[in-house]
Amino acid sequence: MGSGFNENRDAYLSLSITVLAAFCRVPDIASSEDMVLNISLVLEVISTQSGSSVLQECYEFLYLVSAASGNGITRFCESEGIKILASQMSALQDGSHLMELSFKLLQLILGRMSFEIFQNNNLSDISVIVAAIARQFAVLHNSLKFEALHLLNAILTSKDSTQLRNALRLHPQDSWSTNIHTGIIAVLQNRVAPAERLQALILAESMVSMHGEDWLVSQVNTNDARDPASANMCLLLVLEQSRVEIAVLLNELAYLKYEAPQDTSATAEAIFTKQHNVAVAYSLVEKIIKLISNVEENDGNLLDEGTLTKLILQLNETIAVVLEYLEDAKEHGQKKGDDLLASVRIIGSYLAEAPLACKEKVQDLLGYMLSIEGEDEQRPFYSVCFLLPMLSQITMKIEGCKALASCKGLEAVLDCFNKLVGSNAFLEDNGCIFLACDTIVNLLLKKDKMHMMLDESAIVRLLKALAYCSDNTDEMSSMMMAASICALVFEYTSEEALLNRPDFNYSTLRTLYLLIARCLTSSEQGTKEDMDLSEIVSSGDYASLDGLIDTPVSERLSRRDFDPLIWKVFIVKVK
Repeated sequence: MGSGFNENRDAYLSLSITVLAAFCRVPDIASSEDMVLNISLVLEVISTQSGSSVLQECYEFLYLVSAASGNGITRFCESEGIKILASQMSALQDGSHLMELSFKLLQLILGRMSFEIFQNNNLSDISVIVAAIARQFAVLHNSLKFEALHLLNAILTSKDSTQLRNALRLHPQDSWSTNIHTGIIAVLQNRVAPAERLQALILAESMVSMHGEDWLVSQVNTNDARDPASANMCLLLVLEQSRVEIAVLLNELAYLKYEAPQDTSATAEAIFTKQHNVAVAYSLVEKIIKLISNVEENDGNLLDEGTLTKLILQLNETIAVVLEYLEDAKEHGQKKGDDLLASVRIIGSYLAEAPLACKEKVQDLLGYMLSIEGEDEQRPFYSVCFLLPMLSQITMKIEGCKALASCKGLEAVLDCFNKLVGSNAFLEDNGCIFLACDTIVNLLLKKDKMHMMLDESAIVRLLKALAYCSDNTDEMSSMMMAASICALVFEYTSEEALLNRPDFNYSTLRTLYLLIARCLTSSEQGTKEDMDLSEIVSSGDYASLDGLIDTPVSERLSRRDFDPLIWKVFIVKVK
C-alpha cells in the first residue's frame, strides 16, 4: 500500500512539474509572480529527488522562469540555488541535457548580477561548480565544450574573482586544473574558430596568473614524463597561438589607429577590445620568457633543449612583429598609448634575457622606445624602466654606450633615476634603481671613448638625487654605487662650479662628501661588484676639493655643517 502510494505521489509530482514547465514556455506565464514563488519548491524537489526522471522538468522550469523574470535569479539565489546546483553538477552525466541546462542557468546568473554578489557566501559551492565545468571542458568534443570555456572565463577573469581564485588554489590541482590544461590543448591543436582560440588564451592567462608559469608545463598524465613533447605541448601551443594573435591584432590595431575613420564610437570600441586582447597575449609571452629565464634555476629539468630552441625561435618572431608595430607608430608620430608602452615592456622583458636579439632594429628604435609614454604619463618613465635590464647589459661594451648616447638615452636614464629616488618617487623599486645606477656607471666609465658631454643642470639633478638616496639608506652596496657615480661625475665639474649654481648648496655637497668618505673608510669586504665600485671611488679625481682642504682650520670649523671625517679622509686622498 505504502509503495503504491509513493509511486502515485512521484507520478503526480512529475506530472505537475511537467505541466508547470510546459506553461512556462509562454514568457508571460513564466514571468508571473506565482511561477517565481514556485522556484523554492522546485529547488526542494531537486535536492530530494536526485537521479529522478523529474529532474529534467525541474531544470527546464528553473531556466524558463529565471530567463523570463528579473526576480527569478534573485529568488533562485536566495533559495540556496547555487548550493543545490553545485551538489548536482558534480554528479551529472558528462554532456547531458541537464548539464546543458545548468550551464544556461549559470550564464543567466553571471549576466544579471555582479560577480561580487554571486560569490558572497558561495565560495566553496562556486569552487565545486568550476571543477565540474572544467571537467566538461576537458572531456567533451561538441559545442558544450565551448560553452564551458566561456563560463570558465566569465568566472575566472571577473575583476571581483580574487577571493574565488584564492579558494580554488586550495583545491587539488590534479583534477580541475589538469582538466583545464587538457581542454586548452584540445582547443589550440584542433581546427576551431579564431575567437575560441583567443578564449583559450584568455583562460590560459588566468591559470598562469593563479598558479605561475610552471603551470604551462605541468604533466597531464604519468605517460608525459616519458614524452617531453607531450609534457610541453600546452606551452608550445600557447606561445604559438599568442604569436599569431599578436601579429593579427597589432596589424588590425595599426589599421584602426592610422587608416580607419577616427572619432567614431565603433572605432574606439574596436581599438579598446583589441588592445585588451593584445595585453592578454603579451602577458602570456612575458610569463613564458620568465619561465625560460628560470631554466637554470631548475637545473634544466623543466625544459629540454629541443623545446627551448622552438620557444626561442617563436619569441624572436614575436619580438620582430612588435618592433614593426612600434616602427609603424614612430612613422605616424605616435608616442603616447598604453599599447605602445606594453609593447616596450614585452621587448624589454625579452631583451633582458637576449640583449643582442633583433640588434639593428632595436638600435634604430631605441631613442623612440625611451620616449614612449603611457596614457596617464606626462613624461616617459615606465618605458625607460622596462628597458633598463637591457640597457645595463649593452652599456658594458662601448658599442652599446655609443648607441645609447647617440639617441640621448643617458638623459632619459638620468630622468628615470631622479624619479625613482627623489622625495616624490614614482614607485619603490630597488631593482630599477640598481639597474639605472649600473647603466649610468657604465656610460661614465666610457665617457672619454665617446667624447660624451653632460649638461650642467643634469649633473646637479643627478647629484641631488644621489644625496637624497644616501640620506635614506644604510645598505653599503647602495652607498657604494652612489659614491662611485659621484666620483665619476666630479670629473666633469668642480666644487666652485656647483656652488655657483642657484639650485645647488653646500649642504648637498657635504652629504656627497660624507658619502664618499664613508665608502673610502669602509672595510674591504663584500661582493666582487662592491670591490669594483670601491675601486672606482678610490681612484676618483678629488683635486677639485683642494679649496676645502687648504681652507684654514678656523674657517673650516666655522662652517655649521662641516664634518671632520670628510676633511680627514680627503686630505689623505688628495695630498
